[in-house]
Amino acid sequence: MDLVQLQRQFVDYKTSLYHEGFLDEQFTQLQELQDENNPDFVVEVVSLFFEDSERLLNELARALEQQNIDYKRIDAHVHQLKGSSSSIGAQRVQKVCIAFRNYCEEQNVEGLNSRS
Repeated sequence: MDLVQLQRQFVDYKTSLYHEGFLDEQFTQLQELQDENNPDFVVEVVSLFFEDSERLLNELARALEQQNIDYKRIDAHVHQLKGSSSSIGAQRVQKVCIAFRNYCEEQNVEGLNSRS
């Protein structure tokens, strides 16, 4: 497979991520910040997002396993995840976080466990 085909596949894949609601305009703005001086900017930012998300999701899993659920603690973790997903344009993650935070507000343990 040559470079042109790979580039075309990448563009097609990225376009599908927008159409399916995984990414939004914020991701486009993030890409616009990348230039010759920092050609790996987007990769670095998204990698940090994944590292932070993994940590937050592990903390959420531990918090949900507790006998007495601390909804404020869970909400704080989800709020962080919502903010970081919003900053990179991960629209679908952001929307799930909003629903999750609503379950925290309602102290709806069934809703929390169905989303985790």
